[in-house]
Amino acid sequence: MSKFLADENIPLKVVRLLQEEGFAIKSITDIKPGITDEEVSEIALRENRILITFDKDFGRILFVEGLGVPGLILLRFPPKNVKYITRILKEVLSKDIEFYGRIVIVFEDKIRVSNLP
Repeated sequence: MSKFLADENIPLKVVRLLQEEGFAIKSITDIKPGITDEEVSEIALRENRILITFDKDFGRILFVEGLGVPGLILLRFPPKNVKYITRILKEVLSKDIEFYGRIVIVFEDKIRVSNLP
């Protein structure tokens, strides 16, 4: 079972709703709010969790700076409201996708999966 780490830009209510649905997800907001992206990456690695974020800087961190995460789900749709974000994330996390070692980019109408560098 995949484990996930929600960046601070994922509303805590979304994380709680996903936890209620049985997903193994933690939030940076609960662990250590206000930390750097690099520290978020370190936690994801240490706990072997797939990072979920709206922050496209993580692409730069992975490809340019060479920092790693076990996997990345990058959300590229407008975060309209908690219900909307939860619905899309629930759909994505329920798919038969190997998240470890991958970057999964989620748009409103499609998902793109590629290998991490």
